[in-house]
Amino acid sequence: MTRRLVLSYVVLTVLVVVALAWPLGHTFSSRERDQLFRDIEHDAQVIATLSEDALEQHTKPPIDATLARYAKNPGGRIVVVDTSGHSVADSQQPANLGVDFTNRAEIRAALRGRLAEGQRHSKTLNGDLLFVAIPVASSGVVHGAVRVTYPSSTLDTRIRNLWIALASLGVIVVAIAAAIGFGLARLVTSPVERLKTAARHIAAGDLGARAPTDSGAPELRELAMVFNDSAAQVQAALDAQQAFVADASHQLRTPLAALRLQLENIESRAPAQLQGDLAAARSETARLTRITDTLLTLARVPETTSAVAPVALAPVVRARVDTWQSVAAEVGVSISLVTPDDVWVLATTDALEQILDNLIDNALEVAPDASVVAVSVDVVDDHAVLHVADRGPGLDADQRARAFDRFWRGPDASPGGTGLGLAIVGQLANGCGGTAQLLARDGGGIDAVVTLRVTRPIRPA
Repeated sequence: MTRRLVLSYVVLTVLVVVALAWPLGHTFSSRERDQLFRDIEHDAQVIATLSEDALEQHTKPPIDATLARYAKNPGGRIVVVDTSGHSVADSQQPANLGVDFTNRAEIRAALRGRLAEGQRHSKTLNGDLLFVAIPVASSGVVHGAVRVTYPSSTLDTRIRNLWIALASLGVIVVAIAAAIGFGLARLVTSPVERLKTAARHIAAGDLGARAPTDSGAPELRELAMVFNDSAAQVQAALDAQQAFVADASHQLRTPLAALRLQLENIESRAPAQLQGDLAAARSETARLTRITDTLLTLARVPETTSAVAPVALAPVVRARVDTWQSVAAEVGVSISLVTPDDVWVLATTDALEQILDNLIDNALEVAPDASVVAVSVDVVDDHAVLHVADRGPGLDADQRARAFDRFWRGPDASPGGTGLGLAIVGQLANGCGGTAQLLARDGGGIDAVVTLRVTRPIRPA
C-alpha cells in the first residue's frame, strides 16, 4: 500500500512538472532565440554606424578592433560589402577582400534596403548559421551592407543547457515529492499495517492481540477501536463457549457415572425380559459418556496447542503404534510403521498422541480382516507429513470434505461413534500450525494426512 501511494504521488508530481516545464522550456527557448537575434542585430547596427562614412567615401571601414574580437569567436563572422556587393571588411578573411557576396540572398536584400534575418545551412562550415544582414544607408541612400553570422550550435547549446536545468529541477522536485509522499504514506499505512498484524495474530489463534489506537488518522484510530471491540467480543464469546463446554462436561460426568452404576444394579436384579432394554440403556449411557469426554477434549484443544515446541516425532509415533498393536490384533488387522528417526516438528506431545490415537482408531474401525493399516512419516521440504492409511471402503470427495465437521459420520461408520474424532484431529493440527486432510488411496481406502512444520532439534547440552 505504501508503494502504491508513493507511486501515485510521484506520478502526479511528474505530470505537474511536465505540464509546467514543457511550455516553460519552449518559452525560454523562444526567448533565447529572439535574444540572440537581437544581439546579432545590435552588433550589425553598431558596425553599420561605424562603417557608414567610410562606405560613403569608398574607404576602408575603421572596425579592425571589432573584426578582431569576432575573429576570436569560432563561427562568428562579420562581412561588410559596398554597393556592388564586394567585401570591404571580413573578420575571417581580413586580407582577402573584394569577394563578391551578391550570391547571398540576405546580402542582396540588404543592398535593396531591407533587413534580412534567419537561419540557413553553410556547406563551408557544414553546420547551420544564424544571420542578420542590414543596409548601411544615409539620407535614404544605400552605401553598402553589413552581415553578421553566428553558428546555431551556440543557440542549441544554450537551449540544451536550459532543458537540462529544467530536467534537473524536475528530478529534484520529484525526489522531494517522493520523500514527502513516503512520509505521508507511512502516516497512513503504519496504523493499517499494525491493524493487519493484529488481525493475523487473531487469525492464528491469539485472541488477546489488539491493534494500537494511539496513532494514525482519526478514522484509522476509530477503525482500530472497532476492531479491538470486535476481537474482545469474539474472545469473550469463545471463552464463554469453552467454559460452558468444559463445565457442562464436568457436571455431566458425575450423574452419568451414577446413572451407569444404577443401571448396572438394576440389571443384576431385573427379570430376563428387561435385560435387553437395560443393556441398550447402559450402552447409550456409555456412548453419552464418550461424547462428553470428547467435547471436553475439544474444549481443551487451545490449551493443548498453546505452547508448541520442538518435539521428536518418531518416538511418539512408535509409542502410539505399539500401544495400538494389541487392539489391532484383536480385530485381525496389523499396523506397519515407516518413519525416519531424526525428525523434529513444532507441536506438543499431547497433541501428537491424540492425533495418532484418533486416526489409528478410525482406521481400525473400517479396516477389513487381515489388512494392514500403514503408518508412515515423510519429510517434504520443511514439513513432516504423517500418513495413516487403511484399506476400508473409503469416502467420496464430498464426504472427505465434510469429514472434519463436528458430529459428522460416514455412511458406513460403525454404531457407537461420536463423529468428533476427526474434528479433534483438525483442530489439533491447526493449533500446531499444520493441516489435516483425507485423501483417496490407490486401490481403495483412505489416507489420512497430517502436515506439521519441521524445526531444528533440541540437543542436550
